Amino acid sequence: MNLFVTGYKKFRRDVYPGLEAQYRALAKSQKPHTLFITCSDSRVRPADLTQTQPGELFKCRVVGNIVPAHGTAAGGVTAAIEYAVMVLRVDNVVVCGHSDCGAMRAFSHPEKLEGMKAVRAWIEHAESAIAVAKGQFGHLSGDEFLVALAKENVISQLQHLRTHPCVATGLRNGSLRVEGWYYDIGQGTIEQLDQVTGKFVELDQVDDRVVAQIS
Repeated sequence: MNLFVTGYKKFRRDVYPGLEAQYRALAKSQKPHTLFITCSDSRVRPADLTQTQPGELFKCRVVGNIVPAHGTAAGGVTAAIEYAVMVLRVDNVVVCGHSDCGAMRAFSHPEKLEGMKAVRAWIEHAESAIAVAKGQFGHLSGDEFLVALAKENVISQLQHLRTHPCVATGLRNGSLRVEGWYYDIGQGTIEQLDQVTGKFVELDQVDDRVVAQIS
């Protein structure tokens, strides 16, 4: 716990003074522009990846960046989506997967889930991703297959996301945009799903007009 005390002291001394006006304004309301759904993995730090300030991202952290389809598992993820879209009126929803994802590795080693009934049940929401990955990338192995699976999982969770009525409505009337990202932890790179071709491309090579909508 001493680590947290040290960190808190640094925050109060070095960080808060420069952002005091911003924090005081945020104490009364928030207006984030993006719902950022990503994995609980400690190595994924959304604010670092996007260089956003407090109040810009409404974050939903969950194992495997999984989004259950509407009606299959009412819970925290569903509540976060509804609140962000219907109350906070975010402009964007980003589903961000990442490299070396433990949830994706669990598919290859189900024996390691022995005794973890909740985890086993949760990652069943990614079964369509494993089916597609095995069918299209079964020739790959090791880390290469894991990358392919993590990307397919992003695609699968985007499909689930679109089944939520508030998201479907927002997409229909043009008030909402959804994007899929893949973050490589070691390389520090992000790829965005091209929803026309189904391929992932480097985020910094995506059309500037697209990037501008999520900044």
